[in-house]
Amino acid sequence: MNPKRYQKIQQALARRQPDLTVLTEYVHKPHNLAAIIRTCDAVGIFEIHTVNVVKKVISYKRVARGCDKWVNVYSHGDMKTAINYLRKQNFRIYAAHFTDDAKDYREIDYTQPLALLLGSEKWGVSETTLPLVDEKIIIPMMGMVSSLNVSVAAAIILFEAQRQRLEAGLYNRFRLDPEIYRQMIFEYSYPEIAEIYRKKGEAYPPLGENGELIITNNS
Repeated sequence: MNPKRYQKIQQALARRQPDLTVLTEYVHKPHNLAAIIRTCDAVGIFEIHTVNVVKKVISYKRVARGCDKWVNVYSHGDMKTAINYLRKQNFRIYAAHFTDDAKDYREIDYTQPLALLLGSEKWGVSETTLPLVDEKIIIPMMGMVSSLNVSVAAAIILFEAQRQRLEAGLYNRFRLDPEIYRQMIFEYSYPEIAEIYRKKGEAYPPLGENGELIITNNS
């Protein structure tokens, strides 16, 4: 393990925001999902959630350029299940969707536990899902077109969330659960070795100050 790379991994995990996430509803184009994941990594999101037509998350790895290694992606069977899961984690759900009662995205407090819901490329958030959300938000448009690409909209809104969280000092303190941190720093540093230990059902070995593996007789 290169010490500089290990330090970068430590810094990235130290800035992760476990109470900020994204939920996508039928975002089916791989390049859009990949772009959303890249933005999530850039603003320090730890995990995102998806609901798709098929059971498994759509194939986005060929365009994700490795960003999927740094953001956990969880797939849910339907929107109600996904939203109920997030509510149990104390998230409020904000749908990026144009309605008469939608608020300007800049009026939202992104320092609270918040899940940004993004709908499909063609239809946006579905009519059956909208009643389940807490608020609808929009990005004001001044030109002839009425909407943005879903990944572009995600970036605009999430960087506003980053701005607010930076001002609130939320990136300046460690926010991940210590046990999750220890697990993720090993998986980020040694993904192939982590896979071996998971298959064996064994705990990961400890890491040294510079990320080096510490192998004991019991490891």
